[in-house]
Amino acid sequence: MSIKFQRGKRASAVSIIGGADGPTSIFIAGKSKKPNLAEGLRRRRARRKRAKAEASVTAGAHTLDEVFQYLKEKYHAIEVSDKRYSYKEQYKCLRESLIVRWHPELLGEAAGIEELKSVDPASVKRVMRQIELRSKAAEAVPDEQFPMDFHLYQVMIPEAGEIEFMIEKRWGVLTYSYTGKKGRVKRLEEIGREVHLYYGVSEEDIRDKTERYESLITVLSME
Repeated sequence: MSIKFQRGKRASAVSIIGGADGPTSIFIAGKSKKPNLAEGLRRRRARRKRAKAEASVTAGAHTLDEVFQYLKEKYHAIEVSDKRYSYKEQYKCLRESLIVRWHPELLGEAAGIEELKSVDPASVKRVMRQIELRSKAAEAVPDEQFPMDFHLYQVMIPEAGEIEFMIEKRWGVLTYSYTGKKGRVKRLEEIGREVHLYYGVSEEDIRDKTERYESLITVLSME
């Protein structure tokens, strides 16, 4: 999951794939085992938000096909053409993330990315090169070896901005991203949560703490 802020505008993206943050994530190790006061407070707030989200979730699941229909009927969502740049970029990033998550063997030696232990220019450059090579390896995986059923839907909210929902039916992925004017994105956040709640979870998801369940909890914990 990544959240980005821009001056004058606020942009945020939610991408929950088996708990991974995506193909270009870099993790920096070697932090102090003892968190400072600010970090400790942040973690406690996060735990409280998660506990609140878990307490609010009840069983009630819909299929991704039903989510398609819900977006069209309630929000007049438009399906983005696979010829559009935004479609191609979202497809590429999601496909790479899924390959890394479920079939890293398809990437050969490019599958592994070393842990970034320092931020010196040489180390960062080396890791970024590894990420670039992995992305190229993922692009080279034939569709026959890793097929996808990917759809991108766009919802425009006047005076607020836009929100895009990425739905992959073969692997059961629902993610979203939004961009909007600063101070006007609350509605976009509400829609994102609402659609995830509509997708919902089953009794089995709650009992087994499945990835679908964890995805919903993560989204709700962002309130």
